Amino acid sequence: MNTLPVIAAVDGSDDSLRALDWALDTARRREAPLRVVHVREYGPLLLRPETLAAVQPEPDTDQVLDLVRDRLKGLGEEAPVTEYLALDGAPAGLLPGLGSDAQLMVFGSRGRGGFASLLLGSNGTAAARDAECPVVVVPRPGREVHDSELVTPGPRVVVGLHVDSPNNEALAFAFAEAARREARLQVLAVFPWPVQSGDLVPPPVVDEDAIESETRTLTAGFVAPHAERHPGVGVDLYVLPGDAAGQLVAASRGADLVVVGRHRRRLLAPARMMGSVTQAVLLHAAGPVAVIPPEGTEVAETAES
Repeated sequence: MNTLPVIAAVDGSDDSLRALDWALDTARRREAPLRVVHVREYGPLLLRPETLAAVQPEPDTDQVLDLVRDRLKGLGEEAPVTEYLALDGAPAGLLPGLGSDAQLMVFGSRGRGGFASLLLGSNGTAAARDAECPVVVVPRPGREVHDSELVTPGPRVVVGLHVDSPNNEALAFAFAEAARREARLQVLAVFPWPVQSGDLVPPPVVDEDAIESETRTLTAGFVAPHAERHPGVGVDLYVLPGDAAGQLVAASRGADLVVVGRHRRRLLAPARMMGSVTQAVLLHAAGPVAVIPPEGTEVAETAES
């Protein structure tokens, strides 16, 4: 049993309560404590997003946490241990830092603040970009996505694999989640096609079959050690041409979880970045998305970066 908690960030919105339900189920599967966190925004503290109240307010004075208690009681059961934490400050400044003491953080796609037209709230974005632990964002129901051959019956976990810079942590997380959920794991490796070049330079002559074959070989090699550690997980490898974000979003319909990696932090680029594919999947996926930080925080810049 991992004693670190699963954190559910709540603000009383319907989105955050859907995330709470997802976090509760995940905590039970992991036999982990569930920590419910509400960050209360007050004017003076918003000037310093990193500010934490000198004295944490009593949880029983927090109406949002009271709402959560009533909801969990209504469900008839809780996680092995349920903790409640109320903090004062700016959520986007405080919540990512809690990831250093958690095995997973869960957010709704939107909270009470911001504009109704936004597809993803600032708090989930900040945590997915900066937290030291995996972050799951649970979207609102009803998102429309294109059809995909990956949408098959039964429980599924989908993971994206970039063979040029594989994220082994994302593969490990996806295999473990598929095992917990008794789900098939779909590994999706997409190679760009057709090959693009500059306006004044003709595209190189490339054999699509050769690229597909090489991508498939690399994919199988990256997946093999994880499959050996999880012999009970059924694995399907998909090697497809086109747009990686579009393929992952299409595969998200009906999936238990879509797993994507986060970019490594580069020495000459101090700001953390999720990457364009991860950002697009978070914005448009029809199901929960897990963003997995890479092992290590920084890598040296290279000429190809």
